[in-house]
Amino acid sequence: MDERTKELIAIGASAAVNCHSCIDYHLAQCDRLGIDRDEVMAAAETGIMVGRGAATKTRTHLANVLGLAEPAEPAKGASSGCGCG
Repeated sequence: MDERTKELIAIGASAAVNCHSCIDYHLAQCDRLGIDRDEVMAAAETGIMVGRGAATKTRTHLANVLGLAEPAEPAKGASSGCGCG
């Protein structure tokens, strides 16, 4: 896999896990490689969609194992992120 593809995947993965410091690092790498910002954003949006889907499945799983009828909605102002920043 070429470096360009790896960095676009890394941007998407960083967006999926809400890691701002990782996004900043990989954005700098994308800039170094001359990757267009629109393409970077498309990769990030894909990661965000993957993260949203995983969060929904986790919420449903938690509701099931806790015996709740409906999945819990995320708390307003709840923080999410990988904490590696």
